[in-house]
Amino acid sequence: MADYPITDPLNLAIRGMTCASCSGRVERALRAVPGVAQAQVNLAAETAQITGAGLDAATLIAAVQKIGFDALDLQRTAPAAEAARHQHEARHDRIQLLIGAGLTTPLVLSMIAHLAGAPMGLPGWTALALATPVQFWVGARFYRASYKALRAGAATMDVLVVLGTTAAYGMSLFLLIRAWIEGGQPALYFDSAAIVITLILFGKTLESRGKRQTGAALQALTALRPDRATRCLPDGRERDVAVESLMVGDLVVAKPGARIAVDGVVREGESSVDLSMLTGESVPVPKGPGCPVTGGAINGDGLLLIETTAIGAETTLARIIRLVENAQAAKAPIQKLVDRVAAIFVPAVLVIAALTLLGWWLANGQLEHAILSAVAVLVIACPCALGLATPTAIMAGTGVAATHGILIKDAETLERARLVDTVAFDKTGTLTEGQPTVLAIEAAEGSDPATILRLAAALQRGSDHPLAKAVLARHGDNPIAVATKLHALPGRGIEGMVAQKFLALGSNRLLHDLHIDLSTIPSTLTANAQTLEQQGRSIAWLIDRGDNATPSTARVLGLIGFGDAIKQTAPAAIASLRARGLRVVLLTGDNQGSADIAAHALGIIEVKAEILPAQKADAIAQLRAQGRVVAMVGDGVNDAPALAAADLGIAMATGSDIAMHSAGITLMRGDPALVAAALDISRRTYRKIQQGLFWAFFFNAIGIPLAALGQLSPVIAGAAMAFSSVTVVSNALLLRRWHPSLTLRRARRARAQARRVCAQFPTDSPQDPLAPQSPDGRESRPPTD
Repeated sequence: MADYPITDPLNLAIRGMTCASCSGRVERALRAVPGVAQAQVNLAAETAQITGAGLDAATLIAAVQKIGFDALDLQRTAPAAEAARHQHEARHDRIQLLIGAGLTTPLVLSMIAHLAGAPMGLPGWTALALATPVQFWVGARFYRASYKALRAGAATMDVLVVLGTTAAYGMSLFLLIRAWIEGGQPALYFDSAAIVITLILFGKTLESRGKRQTGAALQALTALRPDRATRCLPDGRERDVAVESLMVGDLVVAKPGARIAVDGVVREGESSVDLSMLTGESVPVPKGPGCPVTGGAINGDGLLLIETTAIGAETTLARIIRLVENAQAAKAPIQKLVDRVAAIFVPAVLVIAALTLLGWWLANGQLEHAILSAVAVLVIACPCALGLATPTAIMAGTGVAATHGILIKDAETLERARLVDTVAFDKTGTLTEGQPTVLAIEAAEGSDPATILRLAAALQRGSDHPLAKAVLARHGDNPIAVATKLHALPGRGIEGMVAQKFLALGSNRLLHDLHIDLSTIPSTLTANAQTLEQQGRSIAWLIDRGDNATPSTARVLGLIGFGDAIKQTAPAAIASLRARGLRVVLLTGDNQGSADIAAHALGIIEVKAEILPAQKADAIAQLRAQGRVVAMVGDGVNDAPALAAADLGIAMATGSDIAMHSAGITLMRGDPALVAAALDISRRTYRKIQQGLFWAFFFNAIGIPLAALGQLSPVIAGAAMAFSSVTVVSNALLLRRWHPSLTLRRARRARAQARRVCAQFPTDSPQDPLAPQSPDGRESRPPTD
């Protein structure tokens, strides 16, 4: 295993699983294959994700087939072919269900008539003729699955169904033949066997439909992948080609109303692009030359010429699909308990059924009653609901979140997110637009603003930092001097050689690190800097470090003041989090004055300013040491340590790839309101998991004892068993109705209600519980303008 590197996950479609014990068997079989490091089977999606070294799909498929299931390599299976197979199976199930229902209806009516006191029901041979095709044709799937399971030395839900219904059918057939030979009118239970099989098939049909619906969001994302593209040839002609044939650098035409085929940069044309299916952004985004575009988005009414920058698995859409697939394939930690229960569930039910049969037979000597009670135990036991509770909720929750621009990394993230009680925000690019502009340039004596701007532009050329872009935008198309020996100073600035001068451009902390005495800075500069900070501006100092780069020769040449507007949705986003009872903290490397002004506008009380990236991580660690469960929200490279240090990292996709790799949740658009929405859908998904597991355990914990005590007929037991799976799946599907806007509206209503409650108390009553709190617990309000 050490001879091979860990490869990308290999995904298989698994056919024939019916319950949690089935998925457990497949997992154990896959993990036994040499080279497999981890295998996770999703019962709801009917898939397996395998990671390891030197994986071979054929070997893995053979291991699955050996234990009685079928498998396909999804990488080699066209999505359209899988969809067609599911449609064919659904159609076949509906036909079988209709025929089974038609044959069972006379048996149901006869049973109702008998219970109502009618003297005659269906003749025994007629009941046999109706029940036999239901038992052995409609129920053939259960017999096939049971045979495969028993051949592999395992017991599944199908074995329980087959044992129960066959026992009822076989006993009825025996009594019918004996009555034909000896005479008499025996009580027959063909109706029970047929009704149980039809009800279970009905439940399985609804369950399958529900499982397909839980994966609808992923299917919708997959459907966004264009198959064809219009490539622009060097001679100006256009050619329709397969997307797979495109290369980075190819020019592609996006026609009005068509899907954009690739990730790229607009070279010619202007249009608006609909990104709603990718980011949840409801308003089309204007695009023009130099703007990036994403494959799968819908072009508006303009013609665009796009240079390809990413293809295949590296496109944004492919990465989104991969992230959603991984999240839906992963198992929540709570599932470990379910797996342990499922491993012993069916054997335990078989033991209970055997004890029920023996107990009733010894108690009253009535073999028929003993058999019916044992059949009821076998039929009502439902490992399916146990196996479906977690994956259906995760698929529905992560799927609906993805359609609204919230990508959840895995099931473990869901569990962590529900416990978050503190949210720490970065400022620039997270709560502000991240598009600062140069508002002031001040020069020391002996220099001028134009020189300050020219030298700063030389240091910042090639940088992606928002302040660097602002400097370069202000410099315009003027020639930029060449800078050498450039070196980034994380959280402080940048340094390098420009025109034989060793220069540095950075924050107040850089002044401190270079041991520059503030008294040596011209008073006009310090006064202007204080004024700018009081206005909420960010400051960057341009420093001449001297020819030998020693602190004693460093001197300030000037400063640049930047302004960055707060995002329109940020105040409401913070209010929404506070209305939910969450503590909000602002962590920024910006100066204290700028941080305080932004925090005041946002309603944030706790502020830590002028801190380095490592100190952000330390601040997160301090919060966690207080017993807080902390989520960190950021977008830049300097936020990656804090994102990794937090219990939950939330990254803006508008930021750096490093930040997104460090995060458990990625927001596909830079809207702070999605933070509360992400926490909300995580909590709701986990709540659905808990509800599903409760109902699954409840049905079994109540139903099995009742059946063993003879209080349930096989028909009622079969209906309850089918109903339990349908209930679990249907409950999970309610998550599809969730929308991010509901989170903000609920928070506003809760806050308004709390205000109304507080208004009922005298003015000298205790403080407003919704007011910001200082660390000592006293009410603390920002000063009003």
